[in-house]
Amino acid sequence: MHPAVIVFLGAGLGGVLRHLVNQWVPRLFGTGFPFATFVVNVSGSFIMGLVIGYLAFKDGEHWTQSMRLFLTTGVLGGYTTFSTFSLDFFFLMERGEHTLAAAYVIGSVAIAFLGVYAGMALMRTMS
Repeated sequence: MHPAVIVFLGAGLGGVLRHLVNQWVPRLFGTGFPFATFVVNVSGSFIMGLVIGYLAFKDGEHWTQSMRLFLTTGVLGGYTTFSTFSLDFFFLMERGEHTLAAAYVIGSVAIAFLGVYAGMALMRTMS
């Protein structure tokens, strides 16, 4: 199968997962803060850390390039999106919620980086 088709299929699945989070999270936490995008960015970064950690430290030689593309570029690429992150930041700024906008940017980036680190560290300890 062509790599573009593999990524396309994975991205479709990731997009559906993202949609489900977008439906579920605001019901739990409300809509005053872009919690859904925050959850997606942080959880997606953590899952990416787990996947890359697994490939690097556990069983990467058994994964084909197609499998890697499907999961990382496809599913996780369709699930996470910093374009929505940027739009949410813009709307917070536009509403004059500068402190909340700054907290959103700093928290999203810092915790997403920590998510990748935690995922990689967890897989490293399991190898």
